[in-house]
Amino acid sequence: MKYVIIGGVAGGASTAARLRRMDEKAEIVIFEKGKYISYANCGLPYYIGDVIKDRNKLFVQTASSFSKRFNIDVRVSTEVTRINVPFKTVTARNCQTGEVYEEDFDKLVLAPGAEPVRPPLPGIELEGIFTLRNVTDTDYIKEYITEHKTQRAVVIGAGFIGLEMAENLHHLGVDIHIVEMGPQILAPLDAPVAALVQQHIRTKGVNLHLNSVVTGFGKSEAGALNVLLKDGESIGCDLVILSIGVRPDTRLAAPAGLQLGITGGILVDEYLHTSEPDIYAVGDAIEFTNPITGKPAITYLAGPANKQGRICANNMVLGDIQKYEGSINTAIVKVFDMTVGAAGVPAKHLEKDGIKHIVSTTHSGSHAGYYPGAQQMSIQIAFSPDTGQLLGAQVAGNEGVDKRLDVMSSVIKNKGTIFDLCNFEHAYAPPFSSAKDPVNIAGFVAENILLGRLKVIQGKDLRNVEEEYFLLDVRTRAEYESGCIPNAVNIPVDELRDRLKEIPVEKKVILYCQIGLRGYLAQRILVQHDFTNVLNLSGGYYLWKICDDEIHCEHTAVC
Repeated sequence: MKYVIIGGVAGGASTAARLRRMDEKAEIVIFEKGKYISYANCGLPYYIGDVIKDRNKLFVQTASSFSKRFNIDVRVSTEVTRINVPFKTVTARNCQTGEVYEEDFDKLVLAPGAEPVRPPLPGIELEGIFTLRNVTDTDYIKEYITEHKTQRAVVIGAGFIGLEMAENLHHLGVDIHIVEMGPQILAPLDAPVAALVQQHIRTKGVNLHLNSVVTGFGKSEAGALNVLLKDGESIGCDLVILSIGVRPDTRLAAPAGLQLGITGGILVDEYLHTSEPDIYAVGDAIEFTNPITGKPAITYLAGPANKQGRICANNMVLGDIQKYEGSINTAIVKVFDMTVGAAGVPAKHLEKDGIKHIVSTTHSGSHAGYYPGAQQMSIQIAFSPDTGQLLGAQVAGNEGVDKRLDVMSSVIKNKGTIFDLCNFEHAYAPPFSSAKDPVNIAGFVAENILLGRLKVIQGKDLRNVEEEYFLLDVRTRAEYESGCIPNAVNIPVDELRDRLKEIPVEKKVILYCQIGLRGYLAQRILVQHDFTNVLNLSGGYYLWKICDDEIHCEHTAVC
């Protein structure tokens, strides 16, 4: 049996290695257009920022070591230019010698990845404008920064890579502008969670331009780059990083007649076959069914690509024995001193897809409050109002974000419920958590909502309440006087039972505290004193204030 793989890095290299482990006697050929077969793509921004100082640490395997260990014919700097489906051959060109030749296969795997979007804007070919996809791009950027003594940079696009590049350039002492066409950073997040991170970015002196469209690039008389915006503003800089998104690389698949999906990715079935039975595809280029929404989806993440490679190899060697169940897009990013991540489907997409859901936001300490160093962590979850199935989770904070997100991801992936969060048993000691972990707290609050013990209102909905209501602040007077939601009446929760007559029974009562707990206690008091329409502000004044501050920033999102 002869297997040919087009593309290395996560999907292709993991497929090749698994194939060899499963079939010692097979002939395996892997083509990679670039110079490097297997490297830490996700580490590239940190090498540019001198966080990773040794370039060699980026390489998981060299072509030579990969070939020797796995007895695989590794052909780097070789571009496959065509798939000849009827003849089961590919046309390859050696990028160094120019030699063109045919290579036959019994089974073929496509792992071309995704290519950065580079729109045809005026001036986009000017020196100093880069995209980041591979090691070669990284070397060019790092060399340019050193040679030109870069002091000012514009990062266009506030996705995961864009923010990582912004942080790492900032780490080098470069003045940073982030320009984002959308109303918020990090599109997979809902606006309130994004607002938490946006506020943090602003504290670092980074200039954040939201709802800003780049129309072109120019050069000043002094030779500096100018980034031109639709509103007429221009930003002078020495370096531009284009990070406005990627798209599936289908330059081989489409001409070969392989079926593409509605997202533009290579359509695969549950066994990772393309529309041709002996041609498989893995990685950033494939379209699969999202396990939550049931709709076509693509994911640009290394974890799913590696798992797809393993599944693909199993199916190639043993027959269709293992299904790929799709990705729930679990992702995390370090943004200066914060960490934020998401798993599942954000509430805004659930709403767009017509999927019924409830949103709940909680704030908890990263570990026991009496142990030094505890920091606040915010968790937003979305769940089914019928079954409690967990549909999405977003976590923002400092330490411990990753492990809470991993728990949420596991529950979502296994179609678990918010009751699983309540019952989650964690490893507890004061330096690591509290007796009730933030995951438990998120579950407890969601359970109260689901069982009707707690009714919540979101900050964005508070601005749109049409009927007359009574807004009640149950924090202490000192907290109230330091800042409150306009028109709120202050009755501290500890005084509430003695001041019930001050609250109109006939009106809807919307109450809030700082983060939600005292609001819940106040709500339980009111409900059991015959107040029938009481809502608690999800996320409390803390989240409302952050969103309100962002709303009043120029060009920002409504939370």
